[in-house]
Amino acid sequence: MNTVIDQAVQVRLIATTFGPHAVPAVLHYQPADPLAVRMFFPPEISLDGSAVDWAFARELLDEGLRRPAGRGDVRVRPSGPDRTVMEFHAEEGVALVQLKTADVRLFLARSYEAVPAGGEPAHLGMERGLAELFGAA
Repeated sequence: MNTVIDQAVQVRLIATTFGPHAVPAVLHYQPADPLAVRMFFPPEISLDGSAVDWAFARELLDEGLRRPAGRGDVRVRPSGPDRTVMEFHAEEGVALVQLKTADVRLFLARSYEAVPAGGEPAHLGMERGLAELFGAA
C-alpha cells in the first residue's frame, strides 16, 4: 500500500515583530518514508520567498504532544491543553508555529493506521533488498 497522507493545517506563526498571524501549512506522511513527517509552508512566509519544507521524526511529533521533545533543528512541545508549539531552528533564526493539538492527533492517527508504531522497518524495504542481495528473492 502506497498511501500518502496530507493534512492541511492552520498554523499561527509567532513572530517577534508583528504578532502571531495564521498561515496555511501541510503535514505530510508517506509510508515509503515511514519514520519521517514533513511539514510544508507556503512561499509567502519565508524570508526568501520560496516554499519551506521541514522533515523530522514522526516519533518526535508524537512525543511533543505530551512533553517537550527534540534537541536539534525541530522541537515540539505542548502549549496548554489545546495547542502544540513547534520550533524550527535554522541559520537565519528560529520560527515558532502553534497548531491545534487535535489536528496533530488526527494526522498522527492517520499515519499510524497506515504504518503502526514499530512496523516501520517492514516499509523501509530493507528485508527485500537483503533478500535480493543474497539471491533469496
